[in-house]
Amino acid sequence: MTQLHAQPYDISASGFYFETTEEYAEKAKALRNDYGDPVEEFEIQFIDGEHIDCDLAAAISLNQANFAQFFDCVDDWDEGQKQQVIIAVGDCGYVFDADIAPDDFDMEIYETDTMRELAEQFVDEGLFGEVPESFQFYINYDAIARDLAVDYSEVEIAGKRLIYRCN
Repeated sequence: MTQLHAQPYDISASGFYFETTEEYAEKAKALRNDYGDPVEEFEIQFIDGEHIDCDLAAAISLNQANFAQFFDCVDDWDEGQKQQVIIAVGDCGYVFDADIAPDDFDMEIYETDTMRELAEQFVDEGLFGEVPESFQFYINYDAIARDLAVDYSEVEIAGKRLIYRCN
């Protein structure tokens, strides 16, 4: 279960932990500062949950306006969809909004550790055409990897290394 904390911007009020939007609404409505006034603005902080959900919270700049959608995403999306949004919003310049769907982003993601491994994968898949087996020992994978680094970037999400390209 994902746990968040609502930290009031009002320094005369204490924050609270919550795990659902309903729990947030109930606690926020009841919260008063030291002078009896209602507290309306909060900083939302990620406290506990899966590592990838923490990365998602950071990428979307978790806040009071989007935490309800964040809870929906945590429950509904699989790891691959979360990775897509983390990369798209965090690195590619896309915007996280209410109508977002992970498949809306035009990008390629490869689960590989290095550009060299991606270069080897591309050669094996025939991206550079048919390479006779006798020539395989003469391919400069490091040079291909340097060329790939122009269009592709590396990122680590929840302990997994990924290479991606935003189209």
